[in-house]
Amino acid sequence: MAVDYSGTWDIISSDNFEGYMVALGIDFATRKIANMLKPQKVIEQNDDSFQIKTFTTFKNYSCIFKIGVEFEDVTKGMDNRTCQSVVTWDNEKLVCVQKGEKKNRGWTHWIQGDELYLELTCEDKVCKQVYKKSA
Repeated sequence: MAVDYSGTWDIISSDNFEGYMVALGIDFATRKIANMLKPQKVIEQNDDSFQIKTFTTFKNYSCIFKIGVEFEDVTKGMDNRTCQSVVTWDNEKLVCVQKGEKKNRGWTHWIQGDELYLELTCEDKVCKQVYKKSA
């Protein structure tokens, strides 16, 4: 594992977040608020242990995991569902598979230069976000 995800990352683009939230079943008013937010991610990495904190002016979310170890994930920052999640390495990408009420749910993170990429998947919807390292 050569990639260090640690740092503070500010969102610079988001594509199809609305479609992703519809697939999650998030109500109209919450979707409208969420689409206006500019999330910041703070990632702390210690070997294969991670804490990813997402901060917005509306809701905050924290996820703590160890690569390859299944954990219970309550998606408080999004749809408040409980999933069984596992994150693995796919070369230098972090890939999370979330098993629960929604099918084909999960996310993938990877870094190119000083940008952090995030693909969020739920059912047949994919949201693509890009974050820029700020610290």
